[in-house]
Amino acid sequence: MNRLGLFLLLIGCLAAAALSVAAGKVWVPLDAWTAADPRSIIIVELRLPRTVLALTIGAALGLSGAVMQGYLRNPLADPGLLGVSPGAAFGAVMSLYFGYAAQAWLLPIFALAGAATAMALLALIAGRSASLVLFTLAGLVITNIAGSLTALAISLAPTPFVASEIITWLNGALTDRSWDDVKLALPLALAGAAILATTARSLDALTLGEGAARSMGVDPRRLQAAVIAGTALTVGASVAAAGVIGFIGLMVPHLVRPFAGNRPGAILLPSALGGALLLTLADAMVRIAPTVSELRLGIVMSMLGGPFFLALLLRMRKGLA
Repeated sequence: MNRLGLFLLLIGCLAAAALSVAAGKVWVPLDAWTAADPRSIIIVELRLPRTVLALTIGAALGLSGAVMQGYLRNPLADPGLLGVSPGAAFGAVMSLYFGYAAQAWLLPIFALAGAATAMALLALIAGRSASLVLFTLAGLVITNIAGSLTALAISLAPTPFVASEIITWLNGALTDRSWDDVKLALPLALAGAAILATTARSLDALTLGEGAARSMGVDPRRLQAAVIAGTALTVGASVAAAGVIGFIGLMVPHLVRPFAGNRPGAILLPSALGGALLLTLADAMVRIAPTVSELRLGIVMSMLGGPFFLALLLRMRKGLA
């Protein structure tokens, strides 16, 4: 994508951020952002951290999705395919199940521990072969195990309140997030994004095949480790702060690819900006929607992602026909 396209995406992110700060059941004009105006506390303590989280999580998920699709050379790849997102979700569910989430800082720690465990299992199962097929199958195994354990925790929840709390959290949302959540998610997401950014050249070489990539100096094991670590940090931080929000990593690379080209390395930055823009707009829309209670962000993204995924499948089937 040329500089103009990146500039427009950046402007879109800034405009979406301004909308997110102002929008809600009660609209707060931006000119209220002064110390003398009592409404400024709504912006500084409620809207602004939520907006920063939306930008951070959207960018992290969009970038990780672009890397996954480039690494696996599969247009249907998504960060959840690695099992990192389900692993992080299961870790958070355990904190809710045993009541540890009463301490606000424990749920994110459990989520990050779940993501790290999934990452370690992925590396252990995939081994040193760096085979893409084995890597994908290992991710599917971890995803199924984490999903079944999460369902078991819900069915064995000690009280209906705990089961309801788990299900609500799994739906994903940015409601009632604070600067403490930003302090947790932002450094981890930035660290993961920095690792994933280093894979751009290797992903480009991988499009020529594993053999050609090796001849160009790409170390498959190092690339695999970077993909695992970067995805674990970005997705783990996102799940820890906001719960499970799906389909961004799947949709955004496809949305920016017509403008950025098919080279995997070229769509990393546009995917990050596109993910930030999409999630920030979606979060603003759930607050503007005329509903009695705020819609869960994860549900809204699933409603958008499901038809998108189906359309993508139909287009791929038509191309193969």
